[in-house]
Amino acid sequence: MAVECEVNTEAKTNRRQRREQQRKIWTDNPGLDVVHPDAAGVDVGNSEHYVAIAPDKSAEPVRRFGCFTADLRDLARFLKEHGIVTVVMQSTGVYWIPLYDVLEEAGFEVYLVNARDTKNLPGRKSDVQESQWLLKLHTYGLLRNSFRPTSEIRVLRTYWRQRAEHIHTATECVQRMQKALTQMNLQLANVIADIMGLTGQKILRAILAGERDADKLAKLRNGRIRASHEEIVSSLTGNWREELLFALKQEMERYDFCQRQIRECDREIEKHLGRLPSRPQEPGEPVPPGMPLTKKRKKAQGNSPEFDIAGELNRIAGVDFTRIDGISVLTAQTIVSEVGLDMERWKTEGHFASFLGLCPFNAVSGGKVLRRGTRKVINRAATAFRIAAFSLKSSNSYLGAQYRRFRGKLGAPKAITAMAHKLAVLFYRMLRFGQEYVDRGQQFYEDKYRQQQVSLLNKKAAQLGFSIMPATNSEVPA
Repeated sequence: MAVECEVNTEAKTNRRQRREQQRKIWTDNPGLDVVHPDAAGVDVGNSEHYVAIAPDKSAEPVRRFGCFTADLRDLARFLKEHGIVTVVMQSTGVYWIPLYDVLEEAGFEVYLVNARDTKNLPGRKSDVQESQWLLKLHTYGLLRNSFRPTSEIRVLRTYWRQRAEHIHTATECVQRMQKALTQMNLQLANVIADIMGLTGQKILRAILAGERDADKLAKLRNGRIRASHEEIVSSLTGNWREELLFALKQEMERYDFCQRQIRECDREIEKHLGRLPSRPQEPGEPVPPGMPLTKKRKKAQGNSPEFDIAGELNRIAGVDFTRIDGISVLTAQTIVSEVGLDMERWKTEGHFASFLGLCPFNAVSGGKVLRRGTRKVINRAATAFRIAAFSLKSSNSYLGAQYRRFRGKLGAPKAITAMAHKLAVLFYRMLRFGQEYVDRGQQFYEDKYRQQQVSLLNKKAAQLGFSIMPATNSEVPA
């Protein structure tokens, strides 16, 4: 018994010694190769930034800098004096943007990393420790650089996002105008599809000008309106309340202001697109026999810019994205303003789909799949692809037929994700390799799918020892 206790004590001592030895080895030499020897880590804050460099480069390896422009330039000068080449920082709100621009202008290789990749370990409760931790991870190449488009695309993205905000605000104004009309029991929205169309605006502006005669208001209808004169008269008979007319007037003024702001954004976007270099169109693959050489241009959407944005996109990209069913001019512009024109940043189309969060992501633990789905990614380009995929529901095309089959088999959410992935792959191939997309039609997809099903049935029957014979016309049920 004493021997057994002695053995157990010795075993515990050996385990303790091994743990201490492993801890010492890890502390002295973590077993990692130094990837970025001349690196710095920056903990970004609202009013101050903490910068950490290697202790052998300075007697004061961690310094604090303010957030003013002069302070940021002093920070860049401090890094230059100590031979720093790469700088890593977290994407904290929007506080990192001024610092990123100053460091990029100074010639540093800036790594912008996701805080999710660095926050999973305990400790580091202070800003000083956080900057040192970023420096250590970046030195050994353990952090991935986030995607950030070129400066030209960032300018375009700012204009386009600002324009989208004005469109959203204008939509809210229309909703409030409809609410005011409904409260006065003016059911104009029930007889006119768009109250901000030609007829709707004429009627609303006449009401705000003081006209209350429903018959005179109905005479402002356009000839293309399906509703009859009597129906419009009935919809414009209600209770004229002064406070609601006041709200209607203010929302109309706000709507007009948003439209002016949108036109200003359009002018800036047109100027900026004109400064971007043209990309020559590469010769595409030969069109299969029976396929149309050209495709009818899609109808412009209501919020499309007044200039020829489709022509500008074709010039700078070298391809026509609107040939892909579901992708309109506005969708293509949104995607280009978010991801840019350089697809070589992603090695393959799979990397591009993973960046957008449109590829499968399985949570595996112990060899078992705990959850299936996609990564939670907030990306405007991915949202644009999903909206384009949803619009394929009624499309008489190859992609439309494929989406409907996915929808019937997988359900709407998974079908939208699958088709968004398909559209992202097509977008990647067109932009990187200059390939033209040719729609083979709905019938081609249905015939191809039927051949696949027949081949699978023949293979399954052969495995079971049977053979399948095609039915004659007399055997086919009516």
